[in-house]
Amino acid sequence: MDPKALLSGSIGHQIGFMPYLPLWAIDGLAVAAVLGAVLGAVRHVRGLSARSAALLVVLAWLAGPQWVTRTWHPLGQTALVIDDQSASMGLNHRRELARDIISGLQAESARVPGLTLKVIASRGGTPDTHGTRLFDALTQAAADIPPDRLSGVVFLTDGQVHDVPHGIPAALRPTGSAYPLPLNIMLTGRGEETDRRLRVLSAPPYAIVGQTATIRVEVDQSGPALHAADDLTTLTITAAGEEPIHAQVRANTPQDIPVPVRRPGPLLIGLSATELPNEVSALNNSTIVTINGVRDRLKVLLVSGTPNQGERVWRRLLKADPSVDLVHFTILRPPDKDDGTPLSDMALIAFPVRELFEQKIRQFDLIILDGFQNRAILPPAYLRNIASYVRGGGGLLLIAGPEFVGAGSLQDTAVGSVLPAHVPSDGALIEQAFKPTLTAVGERHPVTSGLPQSATTSGPTAAPDWGPWYRALRPDSTQGETLLTGPDNAPLLILDHVDQGRVALLLSDQIWLWSHGEGGGGPQSELLRRLSHWLMKEPELEEEQLTATINDGRLIATRRSTHTADLPTLSVRSPDGHDTHVALHDMGNGVATVGIEATQPGIWQVDDGAHRAFAAPAINDALEYSDLRATASPLSPLASQTGGSVVWSGNPAVTPRLALVEPGTAPQAGALMLADRHARSIAGEQSRALLPGWLVLALAALLLALGWWRESKP
Repeated sequence: MDPKALLSGSIGHQIGFMPYLPLWAIDGLAVAAVLGAVLGAVRHVRGLSARSAALLVVLAWLAGPQWVTRTWHPLGQTALVIDDQSASMGLNHRRELARDIISGLQAESARVPGLTLKVIASRGGTPDTHGTRLFDALTQAAADIPPDRLSGVVFLTDGQVHDVPHGIPAALRPTGSAYPLPLNIMLTGRGEETDRRLRVLSAPPYAIVGQTATIRVEVDQSGPALHAADDLTTLTITAAGEEPIHAQVRANTPQDIPVPVRRPGPLLIGLSATELPNEVSALNNSTIVTINGVRDRLKVLLVSGTPNQGERVWRRLLKADPSVDLVHFTILRPPDKDDGTPLSDMALIAFPVRELFEQKIRQFDLIILDGFQNRAILPPAYLRNIASYVRGGGGLLLIAGPEFVGAGSLQDTAVGSVLPAHVPSDGALIEQAFKPTLTAVGERHPVTSGLPQSATTSGPTAAPDWGPWYRALRPDSTQGETLLTGPDNAPLLILDHVDQGRVALLLSDQIWLWSHGEGGGGPQSELLRRLSHWLMKEPELEEEQLTATINDGRLIATRRSTHTADLPTLSVRSPDGHDTHVALHDMGNGVATVGIEATQPGIWQVDDGAHRAFAAPAINDALEYSDLRATASPLSPLASQTGGSVVWSGNPAVTPRLALVEPGTAPQAGALMLADRHARSIAGEQSRALLPGWLVLALAALLLALGWWRESKP
């Protein structure tokens, strides 16, 4: 028999049994005694009662009843304090309040004999389980405490807990007890708070440049003392680098916000709602949305003056890009040439001069003229249209060969007014082997900086050694930026800005040799890709650019420039409007960077005096910032079910007393309830027989004698 203590305290008494015979033997004797008594009763045997009593006394003695005295040693009890150290506890001095409360509880526990306070820090969820996870921390901490020594739990929190179970957790349901352990909630605040938050319901990841993206948002607000006037709020929409837009929205109602997308690349859009009166924090009144501006389709017009080796390179490059719509024409026979060949054998379609260069010229993002010689092909009005197209924002790439210095050269037409170089008619054509070489500007310009060594190797090199070309033109005047040089350091690749547009001039028609591996080849595909995309104003190829990114709490600003002037000082503006001035560090080849700490949520702005860049840190745990109120709502039902208390700490913090009570006791106002588990261990045990042998013998003999005497009477 496994006895239970009858009395609490340091000494306990109980009755135990130590049988002298196996239980089956005692049970057999008991059955025999009962059968004998029944038979004697049927036959009306005299003295049966006395004999039966004597047999019962013997059976009781054989069971070995003992009087057991045990000495108990009381064990200490443990109360768990789960300290919420998630991000929302950093608001409104909550963390400082929590530290004061822990100090007060530790001092309070010292006055309760045998009580140990164990503080467990819970720093929030993992990357897979976001939010505040106090019950996960409770389960792990309770596993390290003997079940009979845990007296209760205190959650020190703002009330925003995201793993609240549907029922009482197993850690609070002790085995063998009808009452759960009390869960107490100690809240860092004076009372229920009010909060407004801005939620993005949907936002497109991409949008077409020149069109409008629609962002669907909702302003939620919760808490006591809200009035009808609080339902209306002003929503401010700020696209990085543009004037803010203001809109009136109603709380708890979805709202569609149109945002124009005016340039390609990532567009940071900040949205913020005005604060509520007495709102706990405006941190979740704002949010950031990133929309990537993309071009619908890049339309490229490629006109080859005569069939040549280079046009295959151009077609392969442009057709391989799925975002490019290529329109390609090759002039098989100029109008002034008549060799008797039937027109049906020479032309697939008539060259649509008016359609391309008057009606639809503004639809193209880039025009490429490859070896084009204007021998009465384009009227002067259409050539003026090309020049006007460039000045209005278009891109023009001209690959010049021997035809550029002959009669009908484009530089002698209206197109010449937008070209970055002029080639004389005499002595300009150079036919000798040479290797294209980067200029100092070319080493810094995104179009040519870091080009691979050759067509068969990868990676940047300080001194590229590309394969040779054998023909080039020597200009007598240039403007813009020269990135490559040819024979005798003559300009070979020249880029220029013309009003709103861009022009590139390659003074050789032999770049195709690189694709054939001549002398090791060269990076013709990468160079032509970068060149065409620079002409189409792709942001990552701007020669003067400033970019900013935020990763792991650090803002990295990168400035690229083709100029060698002293590096400017950057001005960094944090989301709260504070300005910081930092110096750039030169990384070589026109790149300079700097990094600073940037943990504050919102849009950060970087300015070098001529350019601005914007960045925003990613919110790793959006659930943690979804509601910033201190509130008892999520946890008070569990506290009530377990017999625990809900206590507001106030500000400054007031430490409640610890009440060690019997399980099932009702909560006490202003106290944190703990169950007295009476945990103890056995220090010693003594036992003595309840029925000594001599007493049993005498009593049995007396009863048998009484039975014999009763039987002898008539």
